[in-house]
Amino acid sequence: MEVHTPSYSRTTMTEIVLPNDTNALGNLRGGKILHWMDIASAIAAGKHAQSVVVTVSVDQVSFENPIKLGDVVTINAEVTRAFNTSIETYIEVWAENIPTKTRYKCNAAYYTFVALDSNGRPKPSPELLPETAEEKDRYEGALKRREMRLVLAGRLDPNKATDLKTLFSNQ
Repeated sequence: MEVHTPSYSRTTMTEIVLPNDTNALGNLRGGKILHWMDIASAIAAGKHAQSVVVTVSVDQVSFENPIKLGDVVTINAEVTRAFNTSIETYIEVWAENIPTKTRYKCNAAYYTFVALDSNGRPKPSPELLPETAEEKDRYEGALKRREMRLVLAGRLDPNKATDLKTLFSNQ
């Protein structure tokens, strides 16, 4: 099995908020930012898998600060872990008001993708080797997040979610 390092499994996307992207308050619409986040994270997952990927879940989305008309949006996406066919990515969204030189974090989320072969069937994903302490923390946490997604989707018996149980034990 091929192994990819995190530097190959990252992408950065930049957009500017135009009038068509905003709501009546002049803020970027939530659906638009989720769309951009999906694109950026799909690029990171696709680069990692070296194939087409499809979104299978979005979780732990936080909307911390509104993004205003005219702001420049930077979306950083990186693969946190690859399982058999699924790939988890972590996305952070930053906005910058160019005239005031103000930069602030707006959103964060985890997206999960499945890599597909040329017939549209799931295919194995290359292993990911985390390098930094932060990458290692996200890598280790990915198993708990995966189990939580599977339990909530009814695809895993909660009693078999062994890594998730460690969050609730008194050890």
